[in-house]
Amino acid sequence: MSLFKEELKIVNIGLKSFYEDLKKQGANVVHVDWKPPLGGSKALKILNDFNKLTIDVEKANKEAVERIMNSQPTLVGMGIARDVVPGMKDNMVLHAGPPITWDRMCGPLKGAVIGGLIYEGKAKDEKEAIELIESGEIEFDPWHHHDGVGPMAGVATPSMPVFIIENKTYGIKAYCTMNEGLGKVLRYGANGPDVIKKLKWMEETLYPVLKEAIELKGEINLKNLIAQAVQMGDECHNRNRAATSLFIREIAPAILDTNFSNKEKKEVIEFINSNDHFFLNLSMPAAKSATLAAEGIKGSTIVTVMARNGTDFGIRLAGLPGQWFVGPAQEVEGLYFPGFTKEDANPDIGDSTITETGGFGGFAMAGAPAIVKFVGGTVQEAIETTLKMYEITDAENNTYKIPFLNFRGTPTGLNVKKVVEKGILPRINTGIAHKEPGIGQVGAGLTYPPMNIFIDALEAFVKEYLD
Repeated sequence: MSLFKEELKIVNIGLKSFYEDLKKQGANVVHVDWKPPLGGSKALKILNDFNKLTIDVEKANKEAVERIMNSQPTLVGMGIARDVVPGMKDNMVLHAGPPITWDRMCGPLKGAVIGGLIYEGKAKDEKEAIELIESGEIEFDPWHHHDGVGPMAGVATPSMPVFIIENKTYGIKAYCTMNEGLGKVLRYGANGPDVIKKLKWMEETLYPVLKEAIELKGEINLKNLIAQAVQMGDECHNRNRAATSLFIREIAPAILDTNFSNKEKKEVIEFINSNDHFFLNLSMPAAKSATLAAEGIKGSTIVTVMARNGTDFGIRLAGLPGQWFVGPAQEVEGLYFPGFTKEDANPDIGDSTITETGGFGGFAMAGAPAIVKFVGGTVQEAIETTLKMYEITDAENNTYKIPFLNFRGTPTGLNVKKVVEKGILPRINTGIAHKEPGIGQVGAGLTYPPMNIFIDALEAFVKEYLD
């Protein structure tokens, strides 16, 4: 009975409205900002088992994040995929996202595969390409199995030129094709004659000019360019205007010094200058080369891959190398080009979420307010996105800093345990492809991964490391 003779001190857990009502009545009350994990009782059990682990997860995560942040992505050259991409075969087509078979591929990915086979000369048209695929002669594999990345459909074939990025800190290389621009392009599933013609021009003119220019210029520090671009209003995923401009400043003098004709030099410079997204295909492998440095660190719950193929969304963890955790690709909420609506859209697709995994992209939206005019939302929502991401990451980046947040480092080191524990999903900005093959991009927007992949990944982690 003495309890009721003392001043009551109330701890409110859950609905904040209870706290607010008690506060109005003058009660001595504190509110605990807590909510059950999105995964319900399954997630609670996994988190409970996680707490029984004896391995030093915090130490492992610190090492993983330090390796990501200490990485030095550098453009060192270019080459043809069959000659430089590890494990590339003449009958192989690389694609974005986790592994997938032809019968499960979405429209844009199928369209890009068909276009890739026409580009290679393995098929004359769509009919021949499909017959070749169904014969079983073509092998499909994710870019991530070959130390590379591909935007949107991400299709790469043996003859395509690729950038070679080396992580100078750890001697790791990553690869990516060149960016075609926006609209009806292969990476959005378009595969008409104009698309193939542009790809051939990129192989026969853009590639040799850039390759020689890079050889003349020497290595280009991509980490510095990304850091500068983030402070100039880019997040280097869906906004690359500053980064592309900085790249032009680096490479243009060397282009002028090449042995190609003035016409070819002019075409190359004009193409890069007219394509604000050109740098995306450099920022992506830059991030990939950094996250590769964290793969295989025993006991780490840091996410090293987030990738989508238009059907599935997959992640991989540093402490579970080689394992995919997959769920359905999600719808994208965004802004559509004139004549298109949400009904035309394919679910989320592409490897470009490697930018968020590497500590920029959608996680750095607070530094790129103008991006909301492209992907939707408000400036305040962009700021709130970045602030929210600090809750599910382990560090503030030591190089990529946001002026608006008083030069606070970008959220870096996505931690799967924190995602499950706090019920906060990583925020992603992305382009939107038409669901039918051959049409191309129809807009851009924002989305989230499915929650189940983080729960499944943490469950597998606990099973792997529980004594």
